[in-house]
Amino acid sequence: MIDFWLPAGLLLLTALAFLLIPVLRIRKLQAEEDRTALNVTLYQERLQELEAQRQAGVLDDAQMQAGRAEAARELLDDTEGVQRRSGVLGGKIPLVSALLVPVLGVALYLHWGALDQVEQTRQLAAMQPQSIEEMTARLEQTVKQQPDSAEGWYFLGRTYMAQERAGDAAKAFERAVEIAGRAPELLGQWAQALYFAEGKQWNERLQGLTDEALQADPQEVTSLGLLGIAAYESQRYADAVRYWERLVAVLPEQDPSRAAIAGGIERARQQMGEGEQPSAAAEASAKVHALEVSVSLSPEVQQKVQPDDAVFVFARALSGPPMPLAVKRLKVSDLPAQISLSDVDAMMPELKISRFDQVQLVARVSRAGNATQGEWTGQTGPVANTARDVQALLIDSRDGQAQ
Repeated sequence: MIDFWLPAGLLLLTALAFLLIPVLRIRKLQAEEDRTALNVTLYQERLQELEAQRQAGVLDDAQMQAGRAEAARELLDDTEGVQRRSGVLGGKIPLVSALLVPVLGVALYLHWGALDQVEQTRQLAAMQPQSIEEMTARLEQTVKQQPDSAEGWYFLGRTYMAQERAGDAAKAFERAVEIAGRAPELLGQWAQALYFAEGKQWNERLQGLTDEALQADPQEVTSLGLLGIAAYESQRYADAVRYWERLVAVLPEQDPSRAAIAGGIERARQQMGEGEQPSAAAEASAKVHALEVSVSLSPEVQQKVQPDDAVFVFARALSGPPMPLAVKRLKVSDLPAQISLSDVDAMMPELKISRFDQVQLVARVSRAGNATQGEWTGQTGPVANTARDVQALLIDSRDGQAQ
C-alpha cells in the first residue's frame, strides 16, 4: 500500500506546513519585539543620564536637547523595519492543531474512506486474469464486496454472456439497471440476455425494454441488433432488414461486426424473395411518400473529404421529434448520387415520413462514421412528404455539431 500512503503522507506534511510555518513566524516576530522593548528601555535610561548631567551643571540646555535628539535617532535606527503584531494567534493552538490533524485525518479516513476498494483496485491492476473463468471469479468477488457498483454488475453481465450464461447475465444487468437507472445501453443488454435466457421467445416484456431503449436513444445498437434477430427468427424478414440496416448505418466503418450484419441482411433479403412479400398497401404507401433526393458535394468540400468518408442522408420532421424519420448511408466516392427516402427506411416504426406533412432533408459527411456528428453538412426544406420532383441536396458548409 506504499503507493497510497506515500501520497497521503505528502498531503499530510503539506497541511502541517500551513500550521507550523506561522508558528515560526510568530517566534521571529516575538524576538523582534523583545529587542525593540530593550532599545526603548536603553533610550529611557539615556534620557535619565542626560537629565542628571544637566542638573549637575555638566550640560547646558542646548547640549541637553542635542543629546535627547541623538538618543531618539539611535532608537529609530534600531527599531526600523520591525513589524508589530496585533492580536497574533498564540503558538500553542497551532501546535495542538498540528498534532490533531494527522490523528483526526487517519481516524476519519478509516471510518468513511475506501481503503479496501483501493487495495482491491490495486490487486486487479497488478494481476491480469489468465482466463475468462478467472475474470468471472474476480468480478463476482467485486460485486460481493461492492454490491452497489453498477459498473461491476454490468461487466459481470457481459462476462456471463460471453460464457453463454444468459440467465445469470440477465440478473446482473437487472441489478445494474436498479443501481444506475434505465440507461438505453443497460436496457438493451438486459433485453438481449432475457431473450436468450427464455429460449428466444419474444414477449411483451422484451418489446417494452427495447422500445424504451430506442425511445431514449434511436441508435442503441444492442436493441437494434436484438430486434433484427427476433424478427428474423419469427420469419419477419422485412423487419429484420429494416432493423439491421439501421444498425449498420450507425456502426463505425471499422467495426468487425458490420460484415456479419451485412450477411444477415443478405440472407433476410433472400428469404423475402422466396417467401415474405410486402403487402400491396405497404408498397403503395411507400411509393406515395418516397422522396427522391439528389446528393452532391460543393467544389470546396470535394477538396477536403476522402473517398471512404461516410455520408448520411436523412429526413426529419420539420415540426416534431428531432430523431431522423428515414436514413441511408453512402460514401463520398458514391457522390453525386440520387437516392429514395421512404417509410421503408424508417428509423422507428411509429416515426415515418408519411406521418408528417413536411420534412427537412439533411446530408452529413463524417470521417468517423458518426451519423450525429461530422465535418460537413447540407440541408434543404421544408419539403412536402408527397413531393414528386427530385430534391437537390448540396453539402457545402461545415457541420455546426463538429468538434
